[in-house]
Formats: sequence, structure tokens, C-alpha cells
Amino acid sequence: MNIGSIKQNDAGIFVGKIATLAIAMTVALREVHSANPKAPKFEVLALSASRAWVQVGALFELFSNGTGEAFLNGKIEDPSLAAPLYVSAFRQEDGSYNVVWSRPTRRRDLAAEMAPKADEGLPPLPGADETAGPATQGAEAGLGQSSAEHAFAS
Repeated sequence: MNIGSIKQNDAGIFVGKIATLAIAMTVALREVHSANPKAPKFEVLALSASRAWVQVGALFELFSNGTGEAFLNGKIEDPSLAAPLYVSAFRQEDGSYNVVWSRPTRRRDLAAEMAPKADEGLPPLPGADETAGPATQGAEAGLGQSSAEHAFAS
């Protein structure tokens, strides 16, 4: 879902807006200069209520497996947000970026999926197949046989 756009202004700074039902912010991208290949491409800055720029995230350059096309991916995080806002930015023909929101996918726990289910192979609960009538006693009720040699009341 497209939630905003970022365009390069006359000064060469990427500035734009991101808006959802709960969020409306002006953002800017500041290029990161680093020799580390794992460093983000841009820092994401947001304009605060006091009109100061605050760093709220980072965008990393990734490449599409299918086309090899470059795009930006990262998150916006701030204490005022209930959860991080995961975004991707796709470059357009005019040099601007469309900002797209995505919900993170949950990692599947393969070990838990492969483990046997707790209720597999268990016998039905006593009385589960009975519709009505008196409860059964003793071994029929699933209590098992007594290990006492003699009955208590003999």
C-alpha cells in the first residue's frame, strides 16, 4: 500500500510526506557515507512538532531477485508509535520514491511445526461419547484397577 512519496528538492535533499490513518509526517533522507557494505544507504529524519529534524529510521539498498532492480527497505521507529512502520521505497522514472508500507511476516518455527501435536494419539476423554446417563465407576470411568490386595470394606 502506497503511503507517501519522497522527491528531491532544488537543494538536492530528498523530502516528502508519509501519511496513514494514524500518522502524518514530513520526512527527509540523509545519505550515509560509509565504507561498510552493510551500512544503510539513507537515514530517515522526521520533522518534529517543534520543527526539528529527528532521526527515526534507516533505509538499506536491496536488489530485486527477479529483476535486479534496486529499492530501499527499512523501518521508521519512534517512542510515539505503537509499533515500527516497515517501509520500502521504490524509485520512479522522475527520480522520486514511492513509499510503500508492509506488515512484517512472522517467521515460522519449523521445529514447533514438526513436533508431534500434544493431543495426537490420546484416547477420548471418559464420557465424551456418552449423551446422558449415570457416570461410570472404577475401570470403566478411566480410573484403572485398584492395586490394593483387599477391598477396604470387606
